[in-house]
Amino acid sequence: MPRSDERVEERWLTRGVGSVGAASFFSDSGHEIATSVLPGFLTHTLGASPGALGVIEGVSDGLAGIAKLAGGAASNDEERRGRLASGGYIGTAVATGAIGLATATWQVGILRAFAWVARGARTPARDSLLASLAPKEAYGRAFGYERAMDNLGAVAGPLAAAGFVALIGIRHTFYLAAIPGVLAALAITVAAAEARRLHTGVRRRFRLELRGLHASGLTRTLLPVGAFELGNCATTLLILRATTVLTDSRSLTNATVLAILLYAGHNLVGSLISIPGGHATDRFGARVVFGTGTALFFGGYVFFALAGTAWPLLIGGFALAGAGIGLVETAESTLVARALPDELRGSGFGVLGGVQSLGDFTSSLAVGLLWAIFSPIVGFGYAAALMALAFALNRARLTASTTG
Repeated sequence: MPRSDERVEERWLTRGVGSVGAASFFSDSGHEIATSVLPGFLTHTLGASPGALGVIEGVSDGLAGIAKLAGGAASNDEERRGRLASGGYIGTAVATGAIGLATATWQVGILRAFAWVARGARTPARDSLLASLAPKEAYGRAFGYERAMDNLGAVAGPLAAAGFVALIGIRHTFYLAAIPGVLAALAITVAAAEARRLHTGVRRRFRLELRGLHASGLTRTLLPVGAFELGNCATTLLILRATTVLTDSRSLTNATVLAILLYAGHNLVGSLISIPGGHATDRFGARVVFGTGTALFFGGYVFFALAGTAWPLLIGGFALAGAGIGLVETAESTLVARALPDELRGSGFGVLGGVQSLGDFTSSLAVGLLWAIFSPIVGFGYAAALMALAFALNRARLTASTTG
């Protein structure tokens, strides 16, 4: 008779877990297609300024964070999770495709914001579904698989966008970007049906349950996560750093292409590391994996700070940051899933999403301003310092849990 851990090994990648991963792959492919062509569409087709792109992305990220909090409260209800996730994927797909119809910058802003609100609202529901579909002993592997599929979509999306733009142009590329989003909605519907088959739906109140989250220890759990997110700047800043360094010896066009390829490599590394990172999370603990990820990010940001004209440092920076995000995102989701009972998980994932969105906005603003006022060394030095703080806080929590 097989041991219990062997049975878990055999059954954790079920149809439900696989469907969640497929939804993440298709959805990320679609929105990365749109993200890849959005700057050119705004600046060249519609004649907007780079500042307009920054405002649109900043507002959209901020609204997504608020939507994650609301979506988390709604996702405590087991019967509501599936509908919220499916509706969120459909909303993102429709709004993303509709950007191709826009004739003014403000229209793009509204559609992008709507897409990101739908994306934010569905995320806690998706993560709650995944936690209900996977055995507790295999949370790390399940979330690692989901992150691997998400990052793989972030590789496929930009590569597909490059081909679509060459063949059919930017506007029609947006229309095609909606197709993977529809496939994502179908995949998450399969996962929701599987969850209903395995569990009797429990109706719960639409509340964020902050008191219950604090009593469950989520505040202490998220302290190192918050420090990490305050230093985890947008990948567009990494691409900008690469483009700036590479233009010293290449044309702007060639430098841009190379920077995009480095970004795709970053996502590929994240995809490849997520699954073994999930296995390591189940074996050694989420905090060990989270700490390893923050250490990798520290090294990556040091490389970006010191790159100057040394382009090999860019390769190292993208590789370390890609490996870091593959470990950290897996560990963060596992920490929340293991810390909370099912009736609080939706709220927990919502709060995690809010912390991530607020941190992304703050860190990108800080790195960008420090870069503009002083230098990229100061900007990425700030990000590296926050990684060191997150590592120290996580180490303290790990030591306390071990001695306690």
